[in-house]
Amino acid sequence: MNPVLSEARGEWTFEEGCLSVPGLSWPIVRPKEVHLRGYDLQGNEVSLEADEYLARVLQHEVDHLNGVLLVERLDAEQRREAMGVLRARALDLAAGDPDGLSQLSPRPEDDGDETGEGAPRL
Repeated sequence: MNPVLSEARGEWTFEEGCLSVPGLSWPIVRPKEVHLRGYDLQGNEVSLEADEYLARVLQHEVDHLNGVLLVERLDAEQRREAMGVLRARALDLAAGDPDGLSQLSPRPEDDGDETGEGAPRL
């Protein structure tokens, strides 16, 4: 409980994803080694040295506890692309159709109206 990361050392770039954004991942730079302190369920202090993958997992999970999402670790261009994909998923749009225009039904020139005036255009 109440984990605190300290003594971060080195740098490691690794393709990182998150269950909050399934199927997406990006190269994220994080410290290669960290020291984590916290408490177990009995209130005993826990101290852990971690490197590479375990260090990354601990940092990722502490980010969640601190309200930091993986997309917040992206640069501006990566974040823009990620948000476009997430927006398309939320709206159930095809990947190649981020604005959803291909799902709109084309309006016929004439809606069958006997006056021949057709349907009004927007």
